[in-house]
Amino acid sequence: MSLLHWTAWVLLAAAGQAEEPFAIEVVDAETGRGVPLVELKTVHDARLVTDSAGVAAFSEPGLMGQKVFFYVFSHGYEFPADGFGFRGKALEAVPGGRARLEIRRVNAARRLYRVTGGGIYRDSILLGREAPIRQPLLNAQVLGSDSVCSAVYRGKIYWFWGDTNRPRYPLGNFKTTGATSALPADGGLDSDVGVDLDYFTAPDGFVRKMIAAEDPGPTWISGLVVLSDGAGGERMFAHYANIKGGANRFETYERGLVEFDDSENKFQKAAKFPLDGPFPGGAHTLLHSENGTQYVYYCDPYPQVRVPAEPDKLADLAAYEAYTPLAAGSRLDQQKFDRGADGSLRWAWKADTDPIAPQEQAKLVRQGTIREGESPWRLRDATSGKPVIAHRGSVA
Repeated sequence: MSLLHWTAWVLLAAAGQAEEPFAIEVVDAETGRGVPLVELKTVHDARLVTDSAGVAAFSEPGLMGQKVFFYVFSHGYEFPADGFGFRGKALEAVPGGRARLEIRRVNAARRLYRVTGGGIYRDSILLGREAPIRQPLLNAQVLGSDSVCSAVYRGKIYWFWGDTNRPRYPLGNFKTTGATSALPADGGLDSDVGVDLDYFTAPDGFVRKMIAAEDPGPTWISGLVVLSDGAGGERMFAHYANIKGGANRFETYERGLVEFDDSENKFQKAAKFPLDGPFPGGAHTLLHSENGTQYVYYCDPYPQVRVPAEPDKLADLAAYEAYTPLAAGSRLDQQKFDRGADGSLRWAWKADTDPIAPQEQAKLVRQGTIREGESPWRLRDATSGKPVIAHRGSVA
């Protein structure tokens, strides 16, 4: 329902003329679970999107009480086409009625629900249905957040996001947004059901800055990791980057390591890193031991950067290693490759050396600088055999 349609519905409701919405439920044909973010569009492009229960509330003045055709579309899912190739179905849009549509999942992963933003269960509420989370419409005035990272820390799940929108103005919080949620064993919702977020908020009710606010421009974090403090406790760290610029032209002017301060419930700077050295930005982490040493691996999306899992090592950029074919101590723009006497490309863990991301490797292959078979990261589509260039992701 668009803002115009919603306003009309509210005005009609105030005059006692609004009809009860028609419920459209879109479910996974295999599991029967409601599918969120399915677009339902009429012939004249009136558009609805299913909420996290897979439900859309239709109440279009002039179209109720008759058959209405809805195109059905969602990334990773497929609705059958009719004889003319239209993927959709005509439904009898009866006030207070309901219809159920099955959609086939072609994506590998199931879509469960939205975690952040406004109106997560908007249509369910319009239809008078219960939602599984405490704040189904608006939580801490958050309309949406960018780039999540999370970790289990001191018995809770800690969540952190980047730039965050709010209702009253397009500019919101650009100094990292944070929240916690309880683990299922401690009263939290099962992950199959949803997430109840408890945001860190400012006095005005909107989320507060999780990073010291004196630095100009956005501050983004990545590489969130929890380490033992050696005395049975835990410490939580992340990398940070201070950004300047705008209009899709961003520049990092400071970066380093931050540590979470439990007394203040925010991150404090622990170390600054030089701008001209390698930096595992935009990464998710995993802990893994090799030859008796536990490492933090930074995955972007592959685990190509590591550092010993010790707080003092995290603060020392010289302790970081990249799994790379570049000559030790070199940068990607120098294109100095480590090749053996037989010409073979040698990949190894090297300090003070750039990693090569999948996109960069693909470019080097196109240029003929390295051969495709020389890369350990050769992801391919299982059906077509075509190369797949992995974007952001995580490894477990």
